[in-house]
Amino acid sequence: MMMPWGWGMGGGWGFGVFGMVFMLVFWVLIIAGIVLVVKWLVDQGKPGTASGSGAESAVDILKKRYARGEIGKEEFEAKKRDLL
Repeated sequence: MMMPWGWGMGGGWGFGVFGMVFMLVFWVLIIAGIVLVVKWLVDQGKPGTASGSGAESAVDILKKRYARGEIGKEEFEAKKRDLL
């Protein structure tokens, strides 16, 4: 006796429900991976992030504050000692 056209060992739908769930999980993981890669690439260009090339160190910020006159020499030296 011949099987109807398109029916197989999985009950007629290939791998059945397991195959559908597996395919759904597969595509969700692929899309999530793409989103994470794009987010990581966008974050690379932002200044001020730890991994960005435009990040200022605490000592650089302290030097700018001293140069603008926001803090005095004593405070600058004390904070610099704390940071280094």
